[in-house]
Amino acid sequence: MVRVGMVDRWLAERVQRLVAPVAVRLELWDGTSPFSASDPPVGDLVVRDRRTLLGLAVNPDLWFGETYAAGRLAIRGAAEPVVEALSRLSGPAATWRARLGALLAPPNSLRDARRNVYHYDLGNDFYQLWLDPDLVYTCAYYADPAMSLAQAQRAKLDLVCRKLRLRTGDTVVEAGCGWGALALHMARHYGVTVKAFNVSREQLGFARARAAREGLSGQVEFIDDDYRNVRGQYDVFVSVGMLEHVGLRHFHSLSDVLHRTVRRQGGRGLLHFIGRDVPIPLNAWIRRRVFPGAYPPTLAEVTSRVLGPAGMSVVDVENLRLHYARTLEHWSAGFANAADQIKSTYGEAFFRTWELYLAGAQAAFATGWMQLFQIVFTPRESPPPAWTRAELLQQGEVVR
Repeated sequence: MVRVGMVDRWLAERVQRLVAPVAVRLELWDGTSPFSASDPPVGDLVVRDRRTLLGLAVNPDLWFGETYAAGRLAIRGAAEPVVEALSRLSGPAATWRARLGALLAPPNSLRDARRNVYHYDLGNDFYQLWLDPDLVYTCAYYADPAMSLAQAQRAKLDLVCRKLRLRTGDTVVEAGCGWGALALHMARHYGVTVKAFNVSREQLGFARARAAREGLSGQVEFIDDDYRNVRGQYDVFVSVGMLEHVGLRHFHSLSDVLHRTVRRQGGRGLLHFIGRDVPIPLNAWIRRRVFPGAYPPTLAEVTSRVLGPAGMSVVDVENLRLHYARTLEHWSAGFANAADQIKSTYGEAFFRTWELYLAGAQAAFATGWMQLFQIVFTPRESPPPAWTRAELLQQGEVVR
C-alpha cells in the first residue's frame, strides 16, 4: 500500500471541504479520513489510490465517474443516498471546465449524429433486460403512482397522443423513434400514418420487425435517416427524447425542419425532452461515456431558438421531472436484477458505468437539477388543438 503523504492529506482535505455540505465522508486508501462533522455521514467515498484523489481534486465532474467505473473509487453502503447528496452540490452556474468542455465538444453534425448514437446500438438484448416490454427509453407517465413501469410507459404514449389530438387519417412525422413504440401506438389506436426517422440501426431493425409482426407496416414507415432530412408536410410533428441530442449549435436545423414540415393550418406538434432551468452544459463524464454531443436546453432556449424562428406558438407546457425520477427508479431496479448477466456479457466497468449513470440521473430529477418538459405547439396562424387544457389531458377517449 502506498503511504499517505502530506500532499495526499492536503488534497483529501480539499475534496472533503467540497463534499462536506452534503455530509459525505471521504476516506483514503489507508483508512484515514479528514471528515470531522459530529453527525454521521450519509455515506463514504473510499479513494483507493493517489491518482484518483488527484482527479477528484482537479476535475471532480469527470473523474468521479471515471474512477468509479474503473473500481478505483467506491461508495460504502447504498449508492443512491450518496449520489443524490452529491447531486445537490451542483450550483446555478457552470464551472469554467464545463463551459470549456462544451465549447470544445465536437458539433453534432450529420456524420457525428450517427456516430454518437452508439449508446442505442449496444444491442436490443441489453435493453430488454431492464426496460419495459415495449422498450420505451424515455420518461414514463405515472397517472397513478402505483403503476408498474409498463403501465406508466403505455400511459405516456397515450398522453402524447391525447395532447396532439390525433385523428384518423392524420399524417405524422416522428423525429427519433427509438424502438418504435410511439409510432406503432399512434397507428394502432388513432388510425394515423407515421413516418418515423432514426439513425440507430439496431432500433430500426427491431421496430420494423415489430411493425410487420403486428400488421402495421402499411401505416408506419421506419426510415434510416437523420431528422434534418425530413421532407414533405405533415399534420403532426412529434419528438420524444430526441431534442436533448440535437445540440445547441444545431437548434436552427430543427427549427428549419419544423417550419417546412408542419402544415400551417391545423398543424401541431409536441417536443418531449430533458431540460434545465438555467443554461448549463451536461456533466462532462456523461458527455464522454453515455451521451456524446448532448445538451439539455432551457425552455427559453427552445422557444427562442427552435419554435420562435419556426413560426410556432407554444400552447401547453408540462414538467414531468418527478415522473422521470420514478421511471429511473424502476430502470435501476431492473438493471440491478440483471447485474450478473450484464457483468458477464459486458464486463464490470461497463456495469459500474451504467449503474452510476442511472443513479445519477435519478438523483438529478429527484432534486430538481434536471427537468422533463413536454411542449405542445402550433403554427402561429393555426388555432390551438384544444379549447382548454382539460381537453388535452382527457383520459379514456380516442379522438377520431
